Amino acid sequence: MITDEVYVEIELLRKHGLSLRKIAEETGCAVNTVRRHLASDSLPRYERKKQRPTKLSPFEAYLQERQAAAQPAWIPATVLYREIAALGYSGGQSQLRAYLHSLKPTCAAEPVVRFETVPGEQMQVDWVEFRKGSNPLYAFCATLGYSRASFVEFVTDMKVETLIACHNHAFDSFGGIPQRALYDNMKTVVLERDASGEGEHRFHAGFLDYARHCGFVIKLCRPYRARTKGKVERFNGYLRRSFYVPLVAQLKQSGLTLDVVTANAEVRRWLKDVANERIHGTTQVRPSERLGEERLQELPAPWRGDIRAARPQSEAVVTAADRPVVVIERMV
Repeated sequence: MITDEVYVEIELLRKHGLSLRKIAEETGCAVNTVRRHLASDSLPRYERKKQRPTKLSPFEAYLQERQAAAQPAWIPATVLYREIAALGYSGGQSQLRAYLHSLKPTCAAEPVVRFETVPGEQMQVDWVEFRKGSNPLYAFCATLGYSRASFVEFVTDMKVETLIACHNHAFDSFGGIPQRALYDNMKTVVLERDASGEGEHRFHAGFLDYARHCGFVIKLCRPYRARTKGKVERFNGYLRRSFYVPLVAQLKQSGLTLDVVTANAEVRRWLKDVANERIHGTTQVRPSERLGEERLQELPAPWRGDIRAARPQSEAVVTAADRPVVVIERMV
């Protein structure tokens, strides 16, 4: 691009009577450039060419509408890529990510504390609350520590009966039972921490009976450190961003509200086709592939405990290291 100084020099040399060819030699420009400038009334200005349409251009309005419907949440690029690919988009994800970056600045992710466990050793469990009020919606989430294979079931309450039913469905899905399960302070699992001393917790008698029947040890996170079950915590965020928010936004665009039946039908498909088939960011292996390496215990006979009849007054489960030592229960 020729600078303004060069054009000023062209005008000065012309005033001194030099020919077009001589001016071109002095300034290093083409003769046609000298002629065109001298015929113009002003200095030429660079005009940016209009951006050429890209493979993504026909889908930009769709992407804007999807993200607007999801506000204040955000739909990840991986989800939107699958959606527009189904609509005919043939470009790559990098082009899509660049466009989405222009719609919303990226934020630094909160660091997650994780530790590795051997196959079959641990399952991390958590509730995710999506809706309160008269039409509540919760998700039971379970993630195996080694494979990162996950199970999700949407429910309308978090009672102990529901918790046990969700465990049964998770074990059926995984094809077995891990050695121990990690929880936070949910009241359907633990009634009082350190009831008789450090590490001697008072568990819910009905759930404790169920755990003993199935053959897994109840483990609790450190107080105020839910991130010690970082694998399921990280999955919870993935579930919300990559499944719940896009689905709710899609239904909202049609004037519909997500119910538990639809949520479970959709999440089963999502787990099978997406969540457990993705290359996991930490293991770099599909969870479905690693699930075959989990050394899980066999499923026991159906549990026959009656939770409704059991008003738990269990005193404590004394634990040392990773194994239960003493269980004292008193039912009234």
